[in-house]
Amino acid sequence: MSDTRPIGIFDSGVGGLTVVGEIRKILPREEMIYFGDTARVPYGTKSKETVTRFSVENVEFLMKHNVKLVVVACNTASSLSLDFLKRCFRVPIIGVIEPGAKGAVSSTRNGRIGVIGTQATISSGAYERQIRKLRPDVRVFCRSCPMFVPLVEEGWLGKRVTAEIASIYLAPLRKKGVDTVVLGCTHYPLLKKVIGKAMGRGVRLIDSAREVAAGVKDLLDASGLLNDTGKGKKSRFFVSDEPGRFARMGERFLHRKIECAKRAE
Repeated sequence: MSDTRPIGIFDSGVGGLTVVGEIRKILPREEMIYFGDTARVPYGTKSKETVTRFSVENVEFLMKHNVKLVVVACNTASSLSLDFLKRCFRVPIIGVIEPGAKGAVSSTRNGRIGVIGTQATISSGAYERQIRKLRPDVRVFCRSCPMFVPLVEEGWLGKRVTAEIASIYLAPLRKKGVDTVVLGCTHYPLLKKVIGKAMGRGVRLIDSAREVAAGVKDLLDASGLLNDTGKGKKSRFFVSDEPGRFARMGERFLHRKIECAKRAE
């Protein structure tokens, strides 16, 4: 039986739209309900207790829309709250950490992996633990890049200052000789060219948004939850603050116009 219920996705803001875009590529029939907690962004500077409370509230909102699966598209929420969410709700829940870690372990040739993300994601050690769980002999080098998110949201993707900041942030990973770098924040795929240039040729970038989309497909398929009927309905977008700015900024992440974003009630 085909399951036409939507997939629920939440993030602290607009970054999770990179996950929406990747899911849309491989699962075009699926409807998605996206919630961006724009009134309380960023999550990366907040405590585990606060991020967990926000995450529970976000899932409760998505559950009102009868979602069949929840994607925690925020790396900070995935690293700090995922286990608690899985205990609290019966719906299947997938985060971005495990898929990204799997992609990195599959990609590395020399066993030296770099991870970049927000301060909260890096401090949590979630990627490092997951990577070593999959392959204990791998060496993992982590680096927080707090200025990447505002640079993306300002649209400064091709500015010289962005390239200079990337070079400074990523220099320690270059020195460690990593051959694979996990983009541990859903904003970072928009900086893929800049990061790739700063790291140099031969270094593979793991897009956690792309990896989680593949994980969603596998989970839905294994659980018999895929929508096999015709074309999917339009995805719907909700935010906790002013929707106009979200819609304008979101076009950079989705590479298409967001027709209607609404304030969640």
